[in-house]
Amino acid sequence: MSTTPLRREGLTAVVGIGRSGSGAARLLHREGHRVCVIDSADDAEQRRRAEQLRQLGIEARLGIPLEAKALDSLGPQLERLILSPGIRWDHPAVEDLRRRGVRVDGELVPAWEASRPVPWIGITGTNGKTTVTHLVHHLLNSNGIDAPMAGNVGLSAAELVLERLSAPEGLPQWMVVELSSYQIEAAQVVAPRVGLWTTLTPDHLERHGSLEAYRAIKRSLLEHSAVRLLNADDPDLRRHADSWPGAHWVSAGPRQALPPSIQPLLWIERGRIWQERGGHAHDLMDATCLQMPGQHNLQNMLLAAAVGLEAGLDGPSMERAFRLFQGVPHRLERIEVLEGITYYNDSKATNYDAAVVAVRALEGPLVVLAGGQAKLGEARQWLDALRQKALAVVLFGAARERFGTLLQQAGFAGVVHHCEGLEDAVPLARQAAESLACRAVLLSPACASFDQYSDFEARGNHFRELVLNLKT
Repeated sequence: MSTTPLRREGLTAVVGIGRSGSGAARLLHREGHRVCVIDSADDAEQRRRAEQLRQLGIEARLGIPLEAKALDSLGPQLERLILSPGIRWDHPAVEDLRRRGVRVDGELVPAWEASRPVPWIGITGTNGKTTVTHLVHHLLNSNGIDAPMAGNVGLSAAELVLERLSAPEGLPQWMVVELSSYQIEAAQVVAPRVGLWTTLTPDHLERHGSLEAYRAIKRSLLEHSAVRLLNADDPDLRRHADSWPGAHWVSAGPRQALPPSIQPLLWIERGRIWQERGGHAHDLMDATCLQMPGQHNLQNMLLAAAVGLEAGLDGPSMERAFRLFQGVPHRLERIEVLEGITYYNDSKATNYDAAVVAVRALEGPLVVLAGGQAKLGEARQWLDALRQKALAVVLFGAARERFGTLLQQAGFAGVVHHCEGLEDAVPLARQAAESLACRAVLLSPACASFDQYSDFEARGNHFRELVLNLKT
């Protein structure tokens, strides 16, 4: 383990005392930087986190708004600002600091700097990135490669790097990092060995302003990556195929169905995954080795396999690993079978497009639970999928009236229930599924969770608990 460097005089301020901000502050402190963490909130949880930082010798100030006057109070030695993902990159106070010569980075950048020369696998996309991140992590580690995952899933990247710098084994061989648009936007110095893009549909438009801006942020990650992996089955990515010379594409269908501009690295024909190698097609592995429903999960598996090839794995070793993969919590997670009805937790579906994927992946008829804090987006395909697969929809949370209106306008012919929260929604869904002889009950909210929960994990965990309580 390396010795702690001498403390530097310039001040680095970290905005946000949550998990990612605290992790970045602790890592910077270990690396010899003088750090002050600020947060506009001042409640019991923030005070607890602040005290933990102070015990490490890190200054923490609460009740500090993100505005020019408050930042000026940090003194003239402020030379760098680190933003947590929840802080807008174009916040006026942040823009003012940039104009004054203060360096501004996202919380991902300290982890990147402290983890050199470990190669990163940067995984992004509107939908599918969490599943692919788990798949890549499982695939590499099952084959003896030390490749922990972090970023927008599990530990923050800074927490992971800090943990491994203090561990006897040191830094890992690879880092598998899930990256949101918020994180990419604030971390342009990050240059992964492998950049992977799963899908692109409109999301976070209230933050980024337009689909074009959102796409450009995602694209920048791959432009900074040495190896670029893309999903040829995504309509938006396929439309821009001509602008990706040298990229590697995968498709869950036959390569003959792809346009001439896309020559895939991996594709599926006759139940097998094929690899293009040296101008010839090579039979790589069984395409049915992943026990997860849906065409989208075939795409996810192929993207993970392309990473495996880059890491030196062969087809048989990857096939064995995929067969052992148990799935991702909160993403079409199979909870229980009660009275012949299967209950699925898809709380990770926080927008219309993610919810469409889940509804289409399962065999109907279904009862679907939807609701929460609605996002901007186009609901037409989601409504079409519900008309085709669902006999009943149980709406809950802040969006229930809005969703009820959408279903009525779309001519949904099934049963629609309205309720306050999941405590009422789950028993209603069970009754509807039994009376209508449905195969499955699916929680796929098509909404953020923040009206009632701290995050989608808390919502999914509550759903799981309520379903398991039905057994008693």
